[in-house]
Amino acid sequence: MAGALQRLQRLLNSAWLVSFASPTPTPRPQFPFPSYSTPSNPITPTLTLDSLSPKRLSKVFAMEGSKGNSGKDLPLGLDEASEEEYTLQSKLLQEFTSISNIDKAWTFKSGSGINSQAMFLVSQPNLLANKRRKFVLSTEISKESATSVNFRWAPFPVEMTGVSVIVPSPSGTKLFVVRNPENESPCHIEIWSSSQLEKEFHVPQSVHGSIYTDGWFEGISWNADETLIAYAAEEPSPTKPTFNELGYYKKGGSSDKDYGSWKGLGEWEEGWGEAYAGKRQPALFVININSGEVQAVKGIEKSLSVGQVVWAPSISGSDQYLVFVGWSSDKGKLGIKYCYNRPCALYAIKAPFDETEANKDNLKDSSTENVLVFKLTQSISSSFYPRFSPDGKFLVFLSARSSVDSGAHSATNSLHRIEWPTDGNLSSSLKIVDVIPVVMSAEDGCFPGLYCTSFLSNPWLLDGCTIILSTIWRSSLVLLSINVLSAEVSRISPIDSGFSWNLLALDGNNVVAVSSSPVDVPQIKYGYLTDNATWNWLDVSSPIVKCPEKVKSLLSNQQFDIMKIPVKDVSGNLTEGAKKPFEAVFVSSKTRRNDSCEPLIVMLHGGPHTTSVTSFSKSLAFLSSNGFNLLIVNYRGSLGFGEEALQSLPGKIGTQDVNDVLTAIDHVIDLKKANPSKIAVLGGSHGGFLTTHLIGQAPDKFAAAAARNPVCNLALMVGTSDIPDWCFVETYGSEWKNYYTEAPTAEHLTSFQMKSPIFHISKVKTPTLFLLGAKDLRVPNSTGLQYARALKEKGVDVKTIVFPNDIHGIDRPQSDYESFLNIGVWFKKYCK
Repeated sequence: MAGALQRLQRLLNSAWLVSFASPTPTPRPQFPFPSYSTPSNPITPTLTLDSLSPKRLSKVFAMEGSKGNSGKDLPLGLDEASEEEYTLQSKLLQEFTSISNIDKAWTFKSGSGINSQAMFLVSQPNLLANKRRKFVLSTEISKESATSVNFRWAPFPVEMTGVSVIVPSPSGTKLFVVRNPENESPCHIEIWSSSQLEKEFHVPQSVHGSIYTDGWFEGISWNADETLIAYAAEEPSPTKPTFNELGYYKKGGSSDKDYGSWKGLGEWEEGWGEAYAGKRQPALFVININSGEVQAVKGIEKSLSVGQVVWAPSISGSDQYLVFVGWSSDKGKLGIKYCYNRPCALYAIKAPFDETEANKDNLKDSSTENVLVFKLTQSISSSFYPRFSPDGKFLVFLSARSSVDSGAHSATNSLHRIEWPTDGNLSSSLKIVDVIPVVMSAEDGCFPGLYCTSFLSNPWLLDGCTIILSTIWRSSLVLLSINVLSAEVSRISPIDSGFSWNLLALDGNNVVAVSSSPVDVPQIKYGYLTDNATWNWLDVSSPIVKCPEKVKSLLSNQQFDIMKIPVKDVSGNLTEGAKKPFEAVFVSSKTRRNDSCEPLIVMLHGGPHTTSVTSFSKSLAFLSSNGFNLLIVNYRGSLGFGEEALQSLPGKIGTQDVNDVLTAIDHVIDLKKANPSKIAVLGGSHGGFLTTHLIGQAPDKFAAAAARNPVCNLALMVGTSDIPDWCFVETYGSEWKNYYTEAPTAEHLTSFQMKSPIFHISKVKTPTLFLLGAKDLRVPNSTGLQYARALKEKGVDVKTIVFPNDIHGIDRPQSDYESFLNIGVWFKKYCK
């Protein structure tokens, strides 16, 4: 200690000033809006010998070598060479980040009945607040002629501060607004008219918790006369044991003295995994908007988690019913987000506040009534997104039974119809009509099957039997018209553009949609049927998606193409669908003379049963504008290519999907569109699984890699993930969905290890960036951290960033920004 003090004294005598913040944290990158900059040194006191403890002395000596040659503190993970690159790329990334998203839209008939009105929900990242701002922008729609339409926009949008969800009434005269506070304060419900706030209700926690607005359990529905609203919300908090200094406190016991006390925990309640941590069971409630009274819908089994509620047609003299989706937890709960393989069914139950003659007696004692719940879909393992026809004569719904039956977390959908009883008398034996079956394999250019991730609350054209929806069709998102009586399917979005089209709203027999591509920002489109029964699409001038001039210039110099990649080695036991070409989206520059000289980023989606469609992505557009070509691979197993191609992957992960990616890379190299020495690979989740597999199985092929929450070790993941069944199905095949166990054997763990990227780690030499969410329940970050540490042991260049408050998606605004900034700098460092 004396030697240390003498050393410090010499330091001070030499007129060195050592400053510190107490304690001094390691500097991290800071991102003042709108661009990256490094922090300046804080003004801090000069150290003296008297002020130093032994612990602080150790901090001082540790800091002596922490400054570069310039003498300034560098943010953690940066050197002086990369700092300038961070500054430049952060400015470019900010240009892309500022672009708004069009999330939803609604249309209404105007008071005159001639024109229509529309309301668009828009969002934009707020980096400083680390949240997404939500805006509403209104417009009047007027058809000026048979071939032209005019949108008259409001001069400014209105910010929806603190709003979780908005739902217009069927007539468009009222607006239901939910504000779910982040803490345990009451849920705020508001009813707005066209000119003012009409009603405001604060629903206490003793009635229910936050209203579900996530798009899965969410189901907010107005009744026909717009007096009642049904919705799914967290059930009230269960009563927990109370303890005081005398022990357990039993209410009504012999001691009623007010001692200090605390709440115990009670029994742990299982949740639905990723994105639902801390959320209580979803239950149904109905609010009377005249009185503000909220009633729970009684009679539903506690084992059912419920959502997607809609009002059944109101038939005079009959009971009023609610139809909802129920997910049973009799066998426990696994992760449900993105997982369509969880069995679910449609149910019907009498609604509260029903004052028909048939239900008046039941209202006298609703706490003890024996409410009858009808399971409407007994014969099918999956049914969701219920929608009644405008005349109330039938109910349509989607099914993911191919996903439930195979164990794949997502697969080809089917569409079904139920004839609704005209007398209002329900039974559990309603006939289910198959409208659109699962497509096993489709010829090139033909309908590949339904792959829907959303459904409008009112998807009907004016004929009352035709619905419009968005679906994945190979590598694009397209619009379909489906007659649910004749089962006629028509693709109504343009066929040859390669763009992706997302449905926003219907305006009578007209369609409001948004179209985009990897190199084209979203553009609002208005579609109408011509006299010869074809669809014509008009461009809509909109102030919503304002694109910075720099972004416009960069995107105008880019192009994209959808490549068909032939399958190699089709001699095996493959179905016809699995032998057909898969696809990759190639994004390149129009102006660069030789693509083979440009670095290439291979982009791999997760799932594996999802798809990278040709819609605009701000993050990928940033990377392509940063001097990279992109190869976005939809390997076999992706959605949109038929069920046979999809089901060819379970049991073959780590081989078939890896070989498909390598085949796609070789394809663009053979076409002289990629430099073999400048290839980077990027993926998240299962895409991260492929990324880390590729750098192990093809160690000389990649100059750099980046993995977001990657699956690196299935043997470790199976015991920690919210979807352990995924590990069994994708490792062994679909037949193993019935053999899944929470207690895998040693043989299972060996198979998991051999299927995992970590099995090939001894061969890896690619510099790799890891981006991990600390609260990820889907792929816990322990698998990525283990892999990253093992690479460091080998001397491979590794950088790891852990986002402390992020789950699997790493999509909070600041986290998403920092992720892709680091990806851009990392790839530039090793691929340029």
